[in-house]
Amino acid sequence: MTSRLAEVAQKVGVSEATVSRVLNGRPGVSESTRTAVLTALDVLGYERPTQLRGERARLIGLVLPELQNPIFPAVAEVVGGALAQRGFTPVLCTRTAGGLSESDYVTMLLDQHVSGVVFAGGHFAESDAPHEHYHLLRERGIPVVLFNAAVEHLELPQVSTDDAVAVEQAYAHLASLGHERIGLVLGPEDHAPSRRKLTAYREQCAIHSREADEALIEHAMFALEGGHAAATRLLRAGATGIICASDPLALGAIRAVRRAGLRVPRDVSVVGYDDSAFMNCTDPPLTTVRQPIEALGRAAVTLLVNQIEGARVAAEELLFEPELVVRGSTGSVSGRGGGTEADGEDEARE
Repeated sequence: MTSRLAEVAQKVGVSEATVSRVLNGRPGVSESTRTAVLTALDVLGYERPTQLRGERARLIGLVLPELQNPIFPAVAEVVGGALAQRGFTPVLCTRTAGGLSESDYVTMLLDQHVSGVVFAGGHFAESDAPHEHYHLLRERGIPVVLFNAAVEHLELPQVSTDDAVAVEQAYAHLASLGHERIGLVLGPEDHAPSRRKLTAYREQCAIHSREADEALIEHAMFALEGGHAAATRLLRAGATGIICASDPLALGAIRAVRRAGLRVPRDVSVVGYDDSAFMNCTDPPLTTVRQPIEALGRAAVTLLVNQIEGARVAAEELLFEPELVVRGSTGSVSGRGGGTEADGEDEARE
């Protein structure tokens, strides 16, 4: 007990006597200090005294699938910063191979009496994945916000980039450069945002009076290796332009083009999705569809805090429009258009 008091006191920057007064429910402690002590108790993994366990900690779980894709650290930075400004402490939970699952993290967060949870890129977007932990959070009355499209039955608030607009922007860009054999690299078949992108792609094919050739549609795992394998098949099918559902997939597609003895964008144009960190520093700089991460993150935090404060938040989806960022990985199908996407012109847009 003495060591616990000392550790919590050091974490908060108060005396052990102050920590003791908080834990025993005694007067003489300001509300801000009391909150800080209880939060430190949660962060350090100590159980609250029985009389205090019914109170929610000012902790927010931020559950991400990985940190290798730069878009997820960007999400963590925006959401974490917005939470801190509202007086909450984000707890980062990242799934790893052989590590804790989403369900495990939810159990841990419930044990820590979290005030709410934000999920990004999680099982909520996969129709074949387990969803019981989302239902558990709803049953417990824990506020939840989902970051990007989810399967239909979860009935939780969502903030999403408009996948249909993203594909429309990418497809129209490649079509304007003369590309007719436009391929598509998506995530797994049960992935909700990928399904939306596929529907939008088929609509764009119809709008441009082209048949949606199934040989130009590929599903892959969200990784550079997945993009490489999928793009290799698209090249065999005659694709001259490739739209990818993430920037890592696009980088894999560029590698596949080079392994085939071709050049980007002279022979094949590639468009990514996310505009994650350093995509303007790749070779060539990547044309991509930018997700409005700042707006999405702040909206997610607002929806979550509104729920925590007792406001009614509808289980609906807020759609945010993406932006096409043209760089050096796209050019005319004739091979003469690479110079029109000059790096200097692109940097001016940045």
